[in-house]
Amino acid sequence: MKKNLLKVPAIALTVSMVLGLAACGGGSGGSTASTTAAPSTTAASTTQAAAETEAPAETEAETEAAGDPIHISMFYADNPTLPWMDSWLAVQEVQKVCNVELEVEALPSGSDFNTKCSLVLNTGENCPDVILYRDTSSAEYSSLAMNGAIVPISDYADWTPEFNARVQEFGLQDAVDSKKLLDGKRYYMPRLYDKPFYDGGLIMRQDYLEAKGFDDPKTFDDLYEILKAYKADYPDSYPLTTLVAPYVTYRMTMPSWGIRFGKSNAGGGGALSWDYDKQEWFPAAISDQARDFLGYYHKLYAEGLLDPEMAATIPDDVWSGKMADGRAMATYAYYDQIGGVEAASDIEGFKLQMYPPLEGPAGAHHQQKASVDVGIMFPASTAERDDFEQVVRAIDKMFFSEECATIWCIGVEGVTYTMDGDKIVYNDDILNAPEGIYKYMQLEYGCGADPTQHIWINEREMTKYDENYAEINAKVAAMDDAIQEIPPAPIFDDFTAEDAATITTPLADAIEVWIDAFVTGTKSLDTDWDAYVEELKNLQIEELCQMYNDNMVK
Repeated sequence: MKKNLLKVPAIALTVSMVLGLAACGGGSGGSTASTTAAPSTTAASTTQAAAETEAPAETEAETEAAGDPIHISMFYADNPTLPWMDSWLAVQEVQKVCNVELEVEALPSGSDFNTKCSLVLNTGENCPDVILYRDTSSAEYSSLAMNGAIVPISDYADWTPEFNARVQEFGLQDAVDSKKLLDGKRYYMPRLYDKPFYDGGLIMRQDYLEAKGFDDPKTFDDLYEILKAYKADYPDSYPLTTLVAPYVTYRMTMPSWGIRFGKSNAGGGGALSWDYDKQEWFPAAISDQARDFLGYYHKLYAEGLLDPEMAATIPDDVWSGKMADGRAMATYAYYDQIGGVEAASDIEGFKLQMYPPLEGPAGAHHQQKASVDVGIMFPASTAERDDFEQVVRAIDKMFFSEECATIWCIGVEGVTYTMDGDKIVYNDDILNAPEGIYKYMQLEYGCGADPTQHIWINEREMTKYDENYAEINAKVAAMDDAIQEIPPAPIFDDFTAEDAATITTPLADAIEVWIDAFVTGTKSLDTDWDAYVEELKNLQIEELCQMYNDNMVK
């Protein structure tokens, strides 16, 4: 486990110190224009919907002056492609703005993070004051909440005026209200998006396509033909690799089969998927769609078109090295990583491009996105603090105020950018960074990190990308439902939530084993599929599905 304790005085960073840090990572080769659109302005306050308490005028707790900073401990979901840095400008600056001293424990993202969070919430021991980036789609979350392990933050709506204002500004009150549980309470502050954007997908060697006369791929059959041609030209290659682990590729491609299950799930406990036409859950892991999807990837694996190392975690430098030196020519990853790979390649004319979602049996769809999703929760022990109100108000300001939301996104004016009228102009180090504006700002300043940025404004995000990215997003926006909304979650009572959680864990474990076996061919989709289905039925996948559908809000 990686653990970082951040205990820093809330003092201002000098511009010279920050510029010195930025100079260490600068480079050349950026292709983004230096002048881009400015972020939209947020209203200072607004009225919360009738379902929640109206925010009163500022209190002494909210306007606390420059006394001792409030100490807040926090769990952070650490990603190997973006490891936590105590020294990030965004982290330092929001502490200064909010008069807060953070103590951050960075835990490996994914199952390790969820396991640790569940452990401390279940036992009530060694809980941090705040948990960032906690998935709330699982039945376990409902169980923990209904058992009193998490603060019902909707009870304290008058302490979250910044969050309330952004919800109203983005028109997300109904979406936020949908996150309430059976008791009518909401137990976390979700991340908010004004509109979805296409940040990652199929990335391929555009120079290879042009040299061979291939059109841009539109279907998964097109992708297969391109991979097969590359394999013929470079027999030692494995043309399709993946960022981090197979679940990244699967979650970006399963929706074109009308499913998402396993670690790639969008709700459904890793076993179920949402039928958008019928508006109900179905046991996707044992469906014909799943069998067809796994068959496609097994074909790629069997023909040497799929990287065999993707069955395990692929370190970021290994993944980028395979793309840069030609051992692979296609991957599912994020646009902000293109610049770094291109800069690292010695191949003449090397050029990467990201493509809109490919069409599969269920249409052309990317991983689902939510207008509200993972967010911030407070363990019940935090409510025992004498300064609990101050903690909540500080977190509200730190992540949802216009000032801090801007810092988490684009940094500090005069340091990372300046304003030319209503245009943002990034500093030269950022503009010329070989890995591109977005990724460089993440790594160097902590701007644009998923666990910390809780306000996502499409127009402002586009300022960190080049014109090509904006064109790709325009193409995706013009497609029919390319990015679907995250499915609605059932509302379980306490006992049902516990029952669902009990079923979900062994099901999810079994599904991951079988997915790997089917793709690699250690199990056959022809002769072993019935045994797989029987095992999952014995593990109560159908009962779980019924449980979900019986507890949907009609």
